[in-house]
Amino acid sequence: MPIIKVDHLSKIFKRPIKEPGLSGAVKGLFKHNYEIKEAVKNVSFEIEKGEIVGFVGPNGAGKSTTIKMLVGILSSTGGSVEVGGIDPSKNRKENVRHIGVVFGQRSQLWWDIPVIESLNLMKYIYRIDEDRFKRNLLDYTDILEMKDFLHVPVRQLSLGQRMRADICAALLHNPDILYLDEPTIGLDVVVKKNIRNFIEEINRIHSTTVLLTTHDMRDIEKLCSRIMVIDKGALMYDGSLEAIRNQISKESKIIINYDVDINQNLESVLHGYKYVIENNKLSISYNPKQIMLTQFIGYLQETFSFTDFSLQEMDIDDIITVLYKNPDSLSLGGGNK
Repeated sequence: MPIIKVDHLSKIFKRPIKEPGLSGAVKGLFKHNYEIKEAVKNVSFEIEKGEIVGFVGPNGAGKSTTIKMLVGILSSTGGSVEVGGIDPSKNRKENVRHIGVVFGQRSQLWWDIPVIESLNLMKYIYRIDEDRFKRNLLDYTDILEMKDFLHVPVRQLSLGQRMRADICAALLHNPDILYLDEPTIGLDVVVKKNIRNFIEEINRIHSTTVLLTTHDMRDIEKLCSRIMVIDKGALMYDGSLEAIRNQISKESKIIINYDVDINQNLESVLHGYKYVIENNKLSISYNPKQIMLTQFIGYLQETFSFTDFSLQEMDIDDIITVLYKNPDSLSLGGGNK
């Protein structure tokens, strides 16, 4: 049974339109005109317990609105949401007992008191028993390397320190589901790596279900075997990362390292292929769907004398960019029902 079930979910916002000038203000007293925006359009998906799912899309695509309906902050205009078998918007207190939420640009910690005091307050808010609280605090302080700033007020923390403290606060009560909204935004490479490793560890140990929204495709590649892509409120793709690569990636490269001159007859040998020569490296672009790689490498070995070669696939950032520009380039996959 899926832990999250979304069925034909929709959310419509109505915004009043005010006409300019005094006459517009008077008209507004008697008649209201509204601008209708459908932020989420007929979205359906299911997430099983223990999955780590990437939820990606451009700004304004509907990611945050969908997350807010899953959390229970917003109610839907149409369709249904079930999280752990309950409707989040109708059972908010019950829902928050089973979820943790981290928003990259907002903190759930109290700004002017030390981190440890905020975490102690979380203990009472979530009614965490003493043994579990001590065990989790000890484990997370160690894994997230929080010891040096536990007694520092939140307002004095760096962005990376605050993010680690927020993740700790979200997980103290051992939630079944963790919603992460841009958890690595603005962080340096080392901190990003540590947070990714921590998310993997929590998922492995506790089977915590994770729904991750991010613009950093390295987060997706590191953590998620499945991604959902949303744009203009509609779910464009729901499936594996490998499948989206296979459907969209039309260009890979083979990089040849050579130590003798191979410039002779390149034009005739590589007719029809794009290639670049730089610093004793020959980079050849090819379509993996149109040629058999082993035969292509054999052909190159017969033609050139080279010392080594490597393969380079289309970057995930480029793949997502292609998808945004051409949403008809793939199907929804198996997850949208």
